[in-house]
Amino acid sequence: MRIVNVGICGIGTVGSGVFNVLSRNLTEINSRANCQINISQIACRKDNPDIDATSTHVTRDIFDVAKNPDINIVVELIGGTTIAYELVMMALKHGKHVVTANKALIAEHGMSIFEEAESRGLLVCFEAAVAGGIPIIKSLREGLSANRINWLAGIINGTTNFILSEMDAKGREFSDVLAEAQMKGYAEADPTFDVEGIDASHKLAILASIAFGMPLSLDGLFTDGITKLEPQDVSYARELGYAIKHLGIARKSLSGVELRVHPTLVPEQCLIAGVNDVSNAVMVNADSVGTTLFYGPGAGSEPTASAVIADIVDVARTMDSYPDSWVPPLGIPSQSLQSLSIMNIENVETGFYIRFSALDKPGVLSTVTTIMGDAGISIEAIIQREQPAGESYVNVIILTNVTKEKYLDEAVKHIEELDTVRGYVNFIRVEYLDQA
Repeated sequence: MRIVNVGICGIGTVGSGVFNVLSRNLTEINSRANCQINISQIACRKDNPDIDATSTHVTRDIFDVAKNPDINIVVELIGGTTIAYELVMMALKHGKHVVTANKALIAEHGMSIFEEAESRGLLVCFEAAVAGGIPIIKSLREGLSANRINWLAGIINGTTNFILSEMDAKGREFSDVLAEAQMKGYAEADPTFDVEGIDASHKLAILASIAFGMPLSLDGLFTDGITKLEPQDVSYARELGYAIKHLGIARKSLSGVELRVHPTLVPEQCLIAGVNDVSNAVMVNADSVGTTLFYGPGAGSEPTASAVIADIVDVARTMDSYPDSWVPPLGIPSQSLQSLSIMNIENVETGFYIRFSALDKPGVLSTVTTIMGDAGISIEAIIQREQPAGESYVNVIILTNVTKEKYLDEAVKHIEELDTVRGYVNFIRVEYLDQA
């Protein structure tokens, strides 16, 4: 049987999962790959007690793996975008196929990596870079290849979904839930990439590139995190029949492509509204199949390892075939990718949830609705909360119909200038995904 030698760089959470799942299920995996997959080298800074690597060659220098003439596939699991990029490019220059779970690396350097691989007749696979164990890359690139993708929307960061789920179910404060997420290992000591939406934006850029046949780029992608959300907003949303989810949304229209990551109100009956805890889910709407939902674990050692090993199997199956028969990294050959206009967020049309504190006296709401009407914004619902004892201001919640964000921005500016309104006007975008 043909032997395919694999070198794993990085033996942390995901790397140890790859090693253990491969070792445990090797007979089945080899049958599916129609070859003998062999972990012949590991590169790691220190040994991992969760694996038994006594029969595997271990090096402390990751570049040893890239240069090893016996290695066929280099698996990059070290993270980051500097050393990881050097490693991947060196591996390609030494004739190695590459498998990676690194979304930041693909989002920021994918085009140059794919160009290098294509010039050398090599494969680069990255299923685990988005949504952990959910096979969304393969589904977009291959399973839905007969379709024209209209839009996709996803919960693609488990940390933010855990935080919002806890705020929703238990009314907890953001900072309190974040501390628990860090204690449980769902969030890093520095959670910025997760809670500010940067991680999700990397993943969305990858999904949109495959869905719409456009070059990988973060330019023009609007990103907003969840740090400003308050428990009362989550509660009011539920009262109105919505759940708040942190979504990555990509939509193609005649006006261009929307690329945005932000907190979003979605109707309770929408499939994605019921996805809680650290789970991920991606909804895809296409012309032939309609709307589909891909759901499952978006992170974790073995779920992510499942996606990494699926890529290893794909490479092992096809590496000796003619490159023209391979599925390109982004679904179509790089020369066929088309640069598309990315819409400015101010021109994107959504509904809006608005909350502000207003003086409880006659005429205030009338003035606000006049401002909204003058901006061309129609109102779907208004809730005025009961006035707390001794308090002259009350919370006002407005749900608008679909409008351009620039019109909402103008209305918000005028509302904040009113003497009868205290502080800032908070707003969250609303999406009706099942009806889109």
